[in-house]
Amino acid sequence: MSAPPLLDDALAEVALALPLFRTFTYAAPESSRHALVPGARVVVPFRGTTEIGVYLGPGDPATLRGKNGKAVTPKAILDVPDAEPALGPSLLTLCRWIADYYVVPMGVALRCALPALLTGAAAPTPSQRTHRVATIARHIESLLHRDRIFARSPQQRALYELLEANGGRAAVHQLLEQLKFSPSVLKGLVARGLAVVDDEVVARDPFATRAVAAHPSHVPSAAQRGAVDAMAAGGAGETFLLHGVTGSGKTLVYIELLRRVVEQRGRSAIVLVPEIALTPQTVDRFRAAFGDQIAVLHSALSDGERYDAWLALRRGEKRIAVGARSAVFAPLEDLGAIIVDEEHESSYKQGESPRYHAREVAIVRARAAGAVVVLGSATPSLESWANAQAGKFRLLTLPARVGGAQLPSVEVVDLRVGRAAAWKASQEGPKSPVDQVLSAPLQRALEETLAKGEQSILLLNRRGYSAFIQCGDCGDVSVCPNCSISLTYHRAPERLVCHYCQHQESPRDRCARCSGETLKQRGLGTQQVERILAERYPLARIARMDVDTTGAKWAHAEILDRVGNGEVDVLLGTQMIAKGLDFPNVTLVGVIDADTGINLPDFRASERCFQLLSQVAGRAGRGPKGGRVLIQTRVPTHHAVRCALSHDYHGFVREEVEGRESPPYPPMVRLANVIVSGTREDTTAAVAQHAAAWVRALMTRRGTAGVTLIGPAPCPVERVKQRWRWHFLLKAEQPGELTRVARYFVERFEVPKRDGLRVAVDRDPVALL
Repeated sequence: MSAPPLLDDALAEVALALPLFRTFTYAAPESSRHALVPGARVVVPFRGTTEIGVYLGPGDPATLRGKNGKAVTPKAILDVPDAEPALGPSLLTLCRWIADYYVVPMGVALRCALPALLTGAAAPTPSQRTHRVATIARHIESLLHRDRIFARSPQQRALYELLEANGGRAAVHQLLEQLKFSPSVLKGLVARGLAVVDDEVVARDPFATRAVAAHPSHVPSAAQRGAVDAMAAGGAGETFLLHGVTGSGKTLVYIELLRRVVEQRGRSAIVLVPEIALTPQTVDRFRAAFGDQIAVLHSALSDGERYDAWLALRRGEKRIAVGARSAVFAPLEDLGAIIVDEEHESSYKQGESPRYHAREVAIVRARAAGAVVVLGSATPSLESWANAQAGKFRLLTLPARVGGAQLPSVEVVDLRVGRAAAWKASQEGPKSPVDQVLSAPLQRALEETLAKGEQSILLLNRRGYSAFIQCGDCGDVSVCPNCSISLTYHRAPERLVCHYCQHQESPRDRCARCSGETLKQRGLGTQQVERILAERYPLARIARMDVDTTGAKWAHAEILDRVGNGEVDVLLGTQMIAKGLDFPNVTLVGVIDADTGINLPDFRASERCFQLLSQVAGRAGRGPKGGRVLIQTRVPTHHAVRCALSHDYHGFVREEVEGRESPPYPPMVRLANVIVSGTREDTTAAVAQHAAAWVRALMTRRGTAGVTLIGPAPCPVERVKQRWRWHFLLKAEQPGELTRVARYFVERFEVPKRDGLRVAVDRDPVALL
C-alpha cells in the first residue's frame, strides 16, 4: 500500500467543475476576507481567466512537479467570497461518494450540490433581493403636538399616519400602493427623525402568495400507524420500502413521520417528489401541516428563488426541504429523515453528468447522517423490491385504501376486436373521428360520467397532434435532420418538432423524397385527441396537461387547481397526470393507448408500462363514489397489461424477474452503459469498437472476474442533436468490480481529439435508448 500524501497547510487542494479527473493545487492566501475551511467557495486563476472552485483541504506538495520533474510555483487563491462554507462536511463526503460511484470528476459532483448562483464565475458573491422598509422612529402621542409638527406638511402627516396604521412598519412599495407620494415626502420624515428607512432582505418564495389550506384532520389507520411507529423507531441509516396501493394514504404516513422527526425531535427532513408537476400539490399538503417550515427546491424555480430557499435551509430558518431530484442536496444539518415518494420514477435519474440517481444518493446521505430513508411507491422498482426481499431494506405495506375505499375495477378493451368491427363499419360509411380514438365502451363510460357531473382522466403518453407525417405515395416519413427520430406534428402552432433536440420546421406541402402531394398524419397525440373530444362533447370542460401546456411557471398548479375546484370535466394528458393526483370526484380513468412504449428496445419497457398503467388507474375511485378504469390495448395478454388489470404487483414481479435472469439484467446484475458519441458516424463507430476492445483487454490482463462486456452496437436512437451514438454494456455481480473497471477506463482510455468525440459512463441506467 502506498503511503498517504504529505499535506501542506500553505497549499490548498481545489476542485473545479471541469471534465478532468484531478484536483488543483493553489497557494493558500496569506490573508483573505473570510476563513479558508473545507467546503468554502474560492475564486482562483485558471488558464487566463478565473473560476469558482471548492476548497477541499491542505494541498499535496508532490502535485507541484512539472513533466520535467522541476518544481512548479503554485498560483494563489484570489478570494474566499463567503463567510461560511457553501458545503458542510457531510455534503463534501457525499460528493466524494458520487464522484467515485458515478465515475465523474470531484468538481462536477460538487457543482450539482450547489445552487446555480454559487457556481458561476461571473457572480462569486450572489446578491439577495432587498426592498426598502420604513419604520416609525418617534411616536407622536398628542394630537396638538401632531398638528404643530405637520402644520405645513399635510402629505408627511398622511404618510406618517398611514405608516402608523400599518403597525409602525411597512415596505415602501406597499405604502406607495396605498398612498401616492413623492420621494421627498418620505425623506422629510426621515430628516425630521420621525421615520427611518432600511434595506431588508426579501426571501424569493414562489409559494408565498399561494393560500395555505387547512390541514385535514385524518386519524391514521392501524396499518398507517404501524408504519409510522416502525419508521420512527428505525435505526440510524435504516431504509424502509413503503409499498402501499394507490390511495392508501402514503402522504399521511410521511406527514406523521415528520411530526415526530421535526416537531418532536427537532431534526430536519427532505421530501423528494419525482415530477415538478406534483410539487404544488405536495407542497400544499406539507405547508398545511408544517407552515413556513417548508422550503421548495426544484429546477423550475428561478435561480434567485432557489438560492433564497437554499439559504433559509442552511441557516436553519426552514427545516423541511421539498422538491424534485436536486433537493437531495439540501444544506440541512441534523438530518432525521429522507422521504422518496414514487421511488420507482425514472425522473430521479440525472440525465447529464453526474448521472446520479437521487434514490441512491438519499440512501447514502441518510446512512452518513444517521437518518431514516422511506422509499414509497405503489409499484416499487424491481431493484428496491429485490433489496427488500434480500433484507437490505425493511418492507412495510399499506394493503388497502383509506376510509374503506375500494380499488377501482379495471377493464380491458381489445383494440384488435374493435379494428375488425371498424373495418366492417367502414364498408357501410365513414367512421367518426371520436370512434378512431375512443372505443364504444370508453365512449359510453365517458358520457355517463359527464352526465353525472363527475370527472374523468384520459391518458395518452404521446404529445403533439400526430406522431409523424408520412407520404401516401412512397411511404417516406419526415425525420429530424439532427436526430434519428421522426418529427412530431403539432397543430397549435402548426409545426414539425423533434422531441429530442427541439428542432422545428414548417410542415411541407409535398413529399421531400418523391414530391407526392398525399401527406398523411399517422399516430394520435394529445393535441388531436383534445380537438376530437371538444368537437364530440362541446359542453364538456376539457383541460390538456402535457409539456406543451405546462411551459409557463405556474401552469401545472393552475391546471390542477382548476381540476380540484371542479372547473374541469375531462383532464387529458401524458404521464404527468398518472401519479400523485388526488381528486375524489374523478370516477373514470381511460387509457387511450396502453401500448405506447411497451415494445421499446429497452429492458425496462414492460416495467415502465405496468407502473404507468397501475399509477394512472389509481387516480380513479378515491372518493365515496368509487371508480372504474378502461384500458385500450392491442396486447391484452402481455403480463404488464394483465397484471395491471388485477392490481397484481406481486404477479408482475414474478414474471418480469424471470425475463431478466437470462440474459441477466438488473436487479440480477449491476449495469453500466458506456456511450461513445461524435459528429461523424464512421469515427464514432471505430472509437466505440476500439474502446470495447480496450476494456476487454484490460479485464483479461487484470484477470477481472464477474464483469462481462456486451457490444458495442449503435444505440437504439443512434443520432441525437447531430451526434452519432454507439454503446456497450458492462455487467457485474458486485458493484466494486464495476467501479474499478469503469474508473480505470474513463481515466486511462485516450479519446481522440477530433470529430467532437466523447465517452460517457451511465451507471445504473434507467433506459438504454
